[in-house]
Amino acid sequence: MKQLVFTLAVSLIVFSGCQPKVPSNLSLLGEEVPTNKAVVFGKDIVSTGNFEFAITFSPEMDELFFTRRKPELDNEIYSMRLVNGKWTDPEVFSFKAAKGWDFEPHISPKGDRLYFGSTRPLNDTLKSSGLHQWFSKKTVAGWSQPKPLGKPFLDRSVIMYLTSSKKGNLYFTTGEKGDKPEDWVIYNSLSRNGEYDTITRMAKEINIKGKYIAHSFVDPDENYMLFDGEATSGYGDCDIYISFKKNGKWTPAVNLGPMVNTDACEMCPGVSPDGKYLFFHRGNDESGDIYWISFDAVKENLLKPAD
Repeated sequence: MKQLVFTLAVSLIVFSGCQPKVPSNLSLLGEEVPTNKAVVFGKDIVSTGNFEFAITFSPEMDELFFTRRKPELDNEIYSMRLVNGKWTDPEVFSFKAAKGWDFEPHISPKGDRLYFGSTRPLNDTLKSSGLHQWFSKKTVAGWSQPKPLGKPFLDRSVIMYLTSSKKGNLYFTTGEKGDKPEDWVIYNSLSRNGEYDTITRMAKEINIKGKYIAHSFVDPDENYMLFDGEATSGYGDCDIYISFKKNGKWTPAVNLGPMVNTDACEMCPGVSPDGKYLFFHRGNDESGDIYWISFDAVKENLLKPAD
């Protein structure tokens, strides 16, 4: 245990000291910028009392996408842009599925790809074959028409909450044939010159004992990973955990603690491109908002000795 605490402390110090000091545009979406207490992000703008989750930002933090689900309706992706120092009103993603629904967007660290999950049909049959990952490329004219990720991803009926690293490595939630949703866990696929050959289930340090282990967010440099899940050691419904990579291996995941986790469900974690803020969803089965908190404050709290 002492070795684990020491490893965690070293990891936190190293990657805290390497964070770039980039001015944030995010404070324009609310009067309260969080420190050591999580607050609702973009109250009445992004977070509206519907079911909002899974937010992502461009590297310059001048464009954002998030998921909103209104009561008894399907998931939809909304987008906003910073124009002349002001954020535009949220609008449904221009390439909204004509059939099926879209959710859980992710902008790659380089800002050149927008990934998202969709149940839209893969071809002209107008029949959905599952939940697949699609992507749009960033062009001078905006985002291109989305295309589905090919094999080996199309071999799975469900792939959700994909995030990527600078190397192009992809991390996501899926399962094997016959698995129940509560048994889906976190997998990855490593980029080989932009090509993907295999999908690999991650080790037990990430896929902890529990259920609904999902929604992994990988640091662009792959120094750490955030995810959520239900475990007996948690604070309530679903909690957010963190694991660090040390000497090429992932450390055993630890719970982010009561500064983030409550008896509600905290899920879909992500970190702003400047490394300053942790974003996540907090709510129940019916409703929930996107929250944010100082990521440094969360990391520092992990180092405090237990009472």
